[in-house]
Amino acid sequence: MLSDFMIRAALAGVGVALAAGALGVFVVWRRMAYFGDATAHAAILGVALALGLALPVAGGVFTVALLAGLAVHALSGRQAAGDTILGVIAHGALAVGLVAMALVPGGQRDLEAWLFGDVLTVGAGEVALIWAGAATILLVLWGRWARILTATVSPELAHAAGIAPRREELVLTLLVAMLVALAIRVTGALLVTALLIVPAAAARPLARSPEGMAVLAALIGVASVLGGLVVAWRIDVPAGPSVVAVAAGIFAFVRAGAALRPG
Repeated sequence: MLSDFMIRAALAGVGVALAAGALGVFVVWRRMAYFGDATAHAAILGVALALGLALPVAGGVFTVALLAGLAVHALSGRQAAGDTILGVIAHGALAVGLVAMALVPGGQRDLEAWLFGDVLTVGAGEVALIWAGAATILLVLWGRWARILTATVSPELAHAAGIAPRREELVLTLLVAMLVALAIRVTGALLVTALLIVPAAAARPLARSPEGMAVLAALIGVASVLGGLVVAWRIDVPAGPSVVAVAAGIFAFVRAGAALRPG
């Protein structure tokens, strides 16, 4: 018989995995891994501000992650190299966030949980929030799938079809920020990008269509969450890193199978 906290952890993880799988395919196609890191690392500053001001942590994380994403979006067309901008924002936001956490009473005590996740302690209210947020992400992606996909595959074709690629990129920025706010309790700020990238990267060789890749990525994400929770439960290790380790194992297995496949 599973304990209540394990059921809540599984529900929270599955909700995040479903949203991360569908959103992750665009992160992989657009090579936005570093963008995800910049947004996720900024989340620590959001945690510190929320704790210091006695505000809801999810709101603080979403606000700061969104601001970081908007900053990257606004600066990405400037002269400085995109990777340089992302690196400065990612590491700068993380450093400022760590300093801010040290100044918040009790912040140092909870720092590891925010960095690496603490899904085993989520409450029923957090599970409901995660599923509501995941449903929002999936509904937005479903409604704008064709436009975002066209803008991703060919900005020139998107312009010809009356689609603004920068606007669709802005939508993705909003959704990534929302996903970070949802996932920080599951995998933590340092590993949240992995839940976006690894399942999608594992699904890529197996899928025959963009939609198929999104579905497979979501399923691989769910399997990673459930497998990671089992590993964490069995050998008493942190759940967040276990989830990512299982996802990485699935990725390695798929890639090895693809390499050995004839032709």
